[in-house]
Amino acid sequence: MSLIQVKHLTFAYDGSYDNIFEDASFNIDTVWKLGFTGRNGRGKTTLLNLLMGKYEYQGTISAQVQFEYFPFGVQNMEQNTLDVVEEIYPDYVHWELMRELSLLQVSDDVLYRPFDSLSQGEQTKIMLAALFLKENQFLLIDEPTNHLDMEARELVSQYLNTKSGFILVSHDRAFLDNCVDHILSINKTDIEIQKGNFSEWWEQKERQDQYELAENEKLKKDIKRLAGAAERTNSWSHEVEKTKNGTRNSGSKVDKGYVGHKAAKMMKRSKNLENRQHAAMEEKSSLLKNIETSENLKLSQLSYHKSQIAELSHVTISYGDKMVCSDVNFTIERGDRIALSGRNGSGKSSILKLFIGEDIPYSGEVRIGNQLKISYVSQDTSHLQGTLTDYAREQGIDESLFKAILRKLDFSRIQFEKDISFYSGGQKKKVLIAKSLCEEAHLHIWDEPLNFIDVISRMQIEQLLMEHNVTMVFVEHDREFCNHVATKIVKL
Repeated sequence: MSLIQVKHLTFAYDGSYDNIFEDASFNIDTVWKLGFTGRNGRGKTTLLNLLMGKYEYQGTISAQVQFEYFPFGVQNMEQNTLDVVEEIYPDYVHWELMRELSLLQVSDDVLYRPFDSLSQGEQTKIMLAALFLKENQFLLIDEPTNHLDMEARELVSQYLNTKSGFILVSHDRAFLDNCVDHILSINKTDIEIQKGNFSEWWEQKERQDQYELAENEKLKKDIKRLAGAAERTNSWSHEVEKTKNGTRNSGSKVDKGYVGHKAAKMMKRSKNLENRQHAAMEEKSSLLKNIETSENLKLSQLSYHKSQIAELSHVTISYGDKMVCSDVNFTIERGDRIALSGRNGSGKSSILKLFIGEDIPYSGEVRIGNQLKISYVSQDTSHLQGTLTDYAREQGIDESLFKAILRKLDFSRIQFEKDISFYSGGQKKKVLIAKSLCEEAHLHIWDEPLNFIDVISRMQIEQLLMEHNVTMVFVEHDREFCNHVATKIVKL
């Protein structure tokens, strides 16, 4: 057991307008199972790269362990999987490797197949097994769930729960809850570490946010009351001071000492009230710095003239000799939110593509309503480039509405000026979702929309879909999201 110490860390990318980290300091125990959370673009992957020594920075990072990064950069994807394991860890012991693969339910014949013939889920498991074999290492695991189906996510989270000494970047709440014992969060103004899993951290954050909002309201009222009292007392002090000289016609003799003393006391009280006001303002300024704004999103879906929108009847999809799904039957009714569930490779994305008219080889019947308008979010973001203004024009959507939705999804205005190709993975996915929310459609079809998207934005999207009578079919492996959103589940 030892400490990873980060002191006064400051970092900005070359040519950037602002620092990603500024004078950040924290300690990490090397036996922790550390979940890493924060909104998209806050610098989670950047921090992992700084720990790996990839960038120059101000401050110090000291550790007595070797950092290892997942996903490992495999040089030759065509080589046998066993050669990839050797590339990751040349000194591996075969029986130890077999033990790890057994825990991850990977058959040993996989080792003798080309690495690029493995599914992305299998590749994930192989890399994790090999990396955890290394001694005196601290693993930096960057979003391993993006290529895992729901079953595989549960298995990998159980596997990670048997390990220690890692940072895990993930936006899947159930996954984090199953395998971490501390949370590292990048907030708006600082970085903090808290003991517990994600749900415990979130509950504490909500309590803190509610407390600060209540304190903020109370202090606002106090400041207003104190300001008014100070002004009145100050005014009385001046009025009393004037009476020292009496009035021209009164004929009475004024005790100037008494009046002056009374005016001074009132002036002192006014100063005390002002000091209390400044103290309250100072206390107020320390509040709300890390409260995450998550404004409600809106969606106005077109109403279709029939209750039944589409139907699949005895559909079987095959690619060459390989059948991916068979005898699929389901109907989409108005108001349905249907989740397609199944292992990777079971034909979920292919089913979605049938609805949007892609050329997918199938048998059976696909019936889609006349003049049905569909909005589609694909898994792929590699085509995104250019400015948001250009993209909105190309897609024929309202630019103002498009950017307003992105603002609600935590885009800063400075992001609007950047080329989309330089966005983080989560920010690119938000672009596709914002586009879909702008489109006039009777049916929304989303294929793994939440990959890379931060937890708070996931909750915003959940709330949107539950509050509006949205008709949609989607594929998503985030268990919490599916549990909250789906009205029907079709298992393939």
